[in-house]
Amino acid sequence: MAGSPDPAGGRDAGGRGVDGRGASRVSAGRHSGPLPPGSTIGILGGGQLGRMTAVAAAELGYRCHIYDPTADGPASQVAASTVAAWDDGEALDRFANAVDVVTYEFENVPVETVERLLDRVPVRPGPMALSVAQSRVEEKSFARHCGLDTAAFWGVRSLDDLAQALTVVGMPSILKTNRFGYDGKGQVTIGMDTDLRHAWDELASDDGILERRIPFEREVSVIVARGVDGATVCFPVTENEHVDGILRRSLAPAPLDAEVADAARQAAVTLATELDVVGLLAVELFIEQGRILVNEIAPRPHNSGHWTQDGAAASQFEQLVRAVVGLPLAPADALFETEMINLIGADADAWRELAAEPGAKLHLYGKAETRPGRKMGHVNRRRKPFGV
Repeated sequence: MAGSPDPAGGRDAGGRGVDGRGASRVSAGRHSGPLPPGSTIGILGGGQLGRMTAVAAAELGYRCHIYDPTADGPASQVAASTVAAWDDGEALDRFANAVDVVTYEFENVPVETVERLLDRVPVRPGPMALSVAQSRVEEKSFARHCGLDTAAFWGVRSLDDLAQALTVVGMPSILKTNRFGYDGKGQVTIGMDTDLRHAWDELASDDGILERRIPFEREVSVIVARGVDGATVCFPVTENEHVDGILRRSLAPAPLDAEVADAARQAAVTLATELDVVGLLAVELFIEQGRILVNEIAPRPHNSGHWTQDGAAASQFEQLVRAVVGLPLAPADALFETEMINLIGADADAWRELAAEPGAKLHLYGKAETRPGRKMGHVNRRRKPFGV
């Protein structure tokens, strides 16, 4: 079937993450009531998303404990931390004993790490959402399983697979690594004049996916929070602009027809519900001639949601904290039309000017080393009260 993953690759629409095992264990670990202030949230990953989550948790009276293999990350500057490998069983057990609930700030945490922790402490979201989000083939297959549209795609594991996939997916298309790609890394554009062997060698992986390139009108995202009780709250749809695969600018709320915006939000709610997410799910979508196409999902805070810190009734980080500790979710209405600009590499050198700019809210991540393509911070500019 056009757009389906290659059956020979052994990756069906269910895949490792949708066998139901993760969902039942998460349910068994749920608390009967919210965790009281003073409880400790464990965060897997020590980057800027963990940092901003820890700050939001402190505002609600919760402590955070970071687990990350790398020392001196942005999150460890604002919370207690454990520095250990993802497969260090003794360190994971000590970490589990020190926290009351666990979440994660990026989706490349090994599923085995979450499985081990889940035997001792609730992990929200659970391993099912994490597993699906780690594979582009699985996330698109899962979206289709939920009745949602995606670009045509095909799982590829060899040069011969790639040639076969092109007969189904067509051109132009994009060859991507199936796992561990981010910010445009691990991607090769395929056109009529492309040398397929060179493209396959450039991918440098035997686990890939070929996706049809979509002539989209807009690239948008929706972040939905889902609580322990299954209640959901969606933030307004956000329009995003990428350069070289890296998010540069977000505008919220996105200037969309109400019907299209409603369809985007409903797609996010459907995915979060089917994945049994407790926490956040960010869903990236393409809009093509009024159609909504699911591109990627991330069961964590998302770069395109940073505008919520200064432009919404509650930030995405507050919603994550509320969800994982069992508090009621907050309203997520837009209070201001807000533009978020990422500070990439040397962009952050203008921090003095940005800090002095009227109406601009500067957020720096505390990273010591500036590198090209590295996200150093962001600035939110509130344009005007929303709806005025």
